[in-house]
Amino acid sequence: MPQYLDILFIFFTAFIIAFVSIPKVISLAEKLRLFAPKVKRASHKGKIPSLGGVAIFISILISLLCWTELTNTNYIILSLIIIFFVGVIDDLVSLSPTKKILGQIISIGIIIFFEELYIDNFHGVLGIHEIPYYAGVLFTLFVVVVITNAYNLIDGVDALAGSLGVVSSIAFGISAILMNQTEITLVSFTLAGSLLGFIHYNKYPAKIFMGDTGSLVVGMVLSILAINLIKHGIVIQDLHYPKKGPFLSIVFLSIPLFDSLRVFISRVFRGKNPLYAARDHIHHALLDLNFGHKFTTLTLLFLSIIIIVISYFIIHININIAISLIACIMFIFLLTPFYILRKNKND
Repeated sequence: MPQYLDILFIFFTAFIIAFVSIPKVISLAEKLRLFAPKVKRASHKGKIPSLGGVAIFISILISLLCWTELTNTNYIILSLIIIFFVGVIDDLVSLSPTKKILGQIISIGIIIFFEELYIDNFHGVLGIHEIPYYAGVLFTLFVVVVITNAYNLIDGVDALAGSLGVVSSIAFGISAILMNQTEITLVSFTLAGSLLGFIHYNKYPAKIFMGDTGSLVVGMVLSILAINLIKHGIVIQDLHYPKKGPFLSIVFLSIPLFDSLRVFISRVFRGKNPLYAARDHIHHALLDLNFGHKFTTLTLLFLSIIIIVISYFIIHININIAISLIACIMFIFLLTPFYILRKNKND
């Protein structure tokens, strides 16, 4: 059973380190003129540093080294070190998508082969249960690439990616507490603490962005937490639900996952490259409806929390029905702003 004092200590250690180190990262980035590149879809003006992920990574690394048994988290730390350097290189010289994906595969490969943490069972999703080893490994790699890049794509409004990351990591952390998984619990709350420290400087108007360094590191941690939940399930009111891991992982990451899925489907139907960056994500639509950065972030944060609460009440039903219900709710919300924009344009 995780010790609650350990959770508090690691959470606040990560928070304080991130909070204290980010001003130094901002100062260094300004001296070296390391600013976020200007793109047409950007919603910011001026030059803003994009190395917030460095502080996030440092706070996670130091916290794990201080408060966890290294023999239990060494491969997680090694995995994060690899993806951190991939992110730093990408922020500095811009890597090709292929090289970034290769970095993600190498990073999660360490977890798969040394921790033996991979998806080996769909638990009835689409009628599929146990899957062969190599199919499970390949699917795990696919899941990591999807989660990491979905999280990267949602990082388009001040404090949005950080806030959603806090909600997701706390949800994964509570699930790990219920399963008596000490290391996973500590990793979850370390991420939450580091992101809270970052959000103070990333809230509107942002003084710094997390950059690809941050989105890759955070996306990798969330991927590890999701794979763990899919593999082991959850305990609620002394009842073990081993088959609910896939459902809850989707719920905890619902906004980035369903928004990316909607964008992918929309672009395919419009004959556009689904991998090309464009201004067609949910946060862009809310900004176009004059929600502003703060209200856009609060709206999506509230939706994320509501979806998690709803999942608690439907966790007992068939997993395919539960996923379908969540998908319907998400797509109704995600499509409505675009419908309103199109209606206003036609009027």
